Amino acid sequence: MMKTAFPRPLALAAIAMLATACGAGNAAEAQPTATPCPAAVAAIASCLGGRDSAGAYYLIAMPGTWNQALVLHAHGGPSLDAPAPERAAEDLTRWAVMVKAGYAWAGSTFHQGGVAVRAAAQDTERLRGIFRQHVAVPKRTILHGQSWGANVAAKAAEMFAAQTVGTQPYDAVLLTSGVVAGGTRSYDFRLDLRAVYQYLCDNHPRPDEKAYPLSLGLPAGVTLRAADLRSRTSECLGLDKPAVQRTEAQRQKVRTLVDVVRIPESEIQAHLNWGTFHFQDISSKRTGGASPFGNIGVQYAGSGDDAALNAGVPRFAADPQAVARFAEDTDLAGKIPVPVLTVKAVDDPTAFVELDSHFKEVMAAGGSGDRLVQTFADFDTHSYLSDATYVTLMDALMKWVDDGVKPTPAGIAQQCPAFATRYGAGCRFLPGYVPAALETRVPARKRP
Repeated sequence: MMKTAFPRPLALAAIAMLATACGAGNAAEAQPTATPCPAAVAAIASCLGGRDSAGAYYLIAMPGTWNQALVLHAHGGPSLDAPAPERAAEDLTRWAVMVKAGYAWAGSTFHQGGVAVRAAAQDTERLRGIFRQHVAVPKRTILHGQSWGANVAAKAAEMFAAQTVGTQPYDAVLLTSGVVAGGTRSYDFRLDLRAVYQYLCDNHPRPDEKAYPLSLGLPAGVTLRAADLRSRTSECLGLDKPAVQRTEAQRQKVRTLVDVVRIPESEIQAHLNWGTFHFQDISSKRTGGASPFGNIGVQYAGSGDDAALNAGVPRFAADPQAVARFAEDTDLAGKIPVPVLTVKAVDDPTAFVELDSHFKEVMAAGGSGDRLVQTFADFDTHSYLSDATYVTLMDALMKWVDDGVKPTPAGIAQQCPAFATRYGAGCRFLPGYVPAALETRVPARKRP
């Protein structure tokens, strides 16, 4: 691939020249300004930043030696807070390996907090236009989504690439540790956690607090501090203590949650937080005050007394209109007209590997099955796997785009050690791994 050198003292001047020559895009967007790069890339790149017309902050990094390709990043989360420029710097720091490998990088904070996938996809596409108008016209644009951002990236590919006549806005899509089963399928287990937790603990809400459907997360307007929620889990489960310091009752309840909901003990608090505060954002701001989640028909298993658990656990029905609204915003149709490459840790504690099985089914049903290659790796982390992993995947994706050579999981696994010599150890691809169906991890339920 052709490389363009930008010596650091001349980098911003070169960018400005490119912007003049390549001034395509949305004329309403202001030109970014020079900004200090995060330390992780400061020695090898020049950075530009700004705030777009919708209010999203963004950060762009141009490596000193550019390979003419742009990685357009959609971050995970989502955060429920208002956007702040520090978020983009944190993302660039985490994904510094992309710049080290010669790719330009651009990431948006999104213009609003909360579980709003289409809006985040629009913010991401807006940043692509800013880059093309004010920085350069890349030879290739790779849309990268991490975690919840994988949902955003896949939705963006369906929203913009599938509807584009002529040149596609994105040449390929990379989805890492993705929440890729859509909102109506990816979060069911968090309602299961809320329901089983309430059966065991009866303190979220407490008996003397106003009752509400747990599927709402919290009712609109109700405020609960994260510290208060941690206090409640502490008194019931002792999560803030080593297991040996918990009571026998606490240990049994933790074991029940781990075995029934099938999440690691270390992730109970995080998923309970998401099932509280993110669910409140969804029900109160995205779906008209009703919940798209339900557990009618779920048969829970793995406790010391499943009959008592299933008889006593609170039940909630998903609201049909809420499901439709949430599906429109977050679910995928499997209609992505460009190559899609994914990676998932087989023991990802946040976005279960079985989500990828559902995504494969959706892509096949939507006619995009031949454009999907899934890889899996022997990690038990979510936020980041290894530098060598991502550089290997990007190289395979670029060869797929440029040369028409569709990668295979085995070929990717074989190529990784060569990149590890430069980018560090971390090659743990499992080319023969096939995830089980999502229903084997998260119980089936009645759906509207």
